Order: sequence, then C-alpha cells, then structure tokens
Amino acid sequence: MKLIMAIIKPFKLDDVREALTGLGVEGMTVTEVKGYGRQKGQTEIYRGAEYEIHFLPKVKIEVAVNDDQAERTIETISSAAGTGKIGDGKIFAVDLEKAMRIRTGETGNEAL
Repeated sequence: MKLIMAIIKPFKLDDVREALTGLGVEGMTVTEVKGYGRQKGQTEIYRGAEYEIHFLPKVKIEVAVNDDQAERTIETISSAAGTGKIGDGKIFAVDLEKAMRIRTGETGNEAL
C-alpha cells in the first residue's frame, strides 16, 4: 500500500477530486495548508500598500491506495492539478505499513 500526498493550488481541488473518483479512488483527506517552494511567496497590493506574502495558501490531499494503483494515482493527480506555471505543487508517495478500518476491523488492502 502507498500513501500519496499532494500539495496543490486550492482552485484545482475539484478537478483532482473528480479525476480520482473516475479512477476509482474511494476516499481522500484534504487539509488547507500554507507554504512556499521555489516561488518564495508573492507580492500583493492592499489599499495602496505593497505586502509580501511568504506563505501561499495550498491544499494537501492524502490518498491511500493499493500498490498497483499508485502510479496511475500520481499521474492522475499530476494531470488534473497541473497548470504549467510555478507553484503547481508536489506529489509524494510513501510506503504504508498498515491500514485498518475502525468500523469493521478490516486490515490491509481491504481497509482501503
């Protein structure tokens, strides 16, 4: 099993959710986060004053999938979240040692 974590632009969340649903991914966790990468923030003007924003709003998506779905899941997130511009985000995949569905006690792939 793999845990796929993606940091994306907030306005791409619905596109990613729809694409993953079409792929057969049944659940995800979404967290509003702030951060920066190579773009190092941005400058905005508010009421005539210029402000430097170091941490930009992003969305973190976490999806647990079977090993055989991992690569397709990463590709799907990448294509749905990509704009071709700086700040599109990152995708991380880590091994998931154990999963358990609390309600039924199912473990492993059955719990996903």
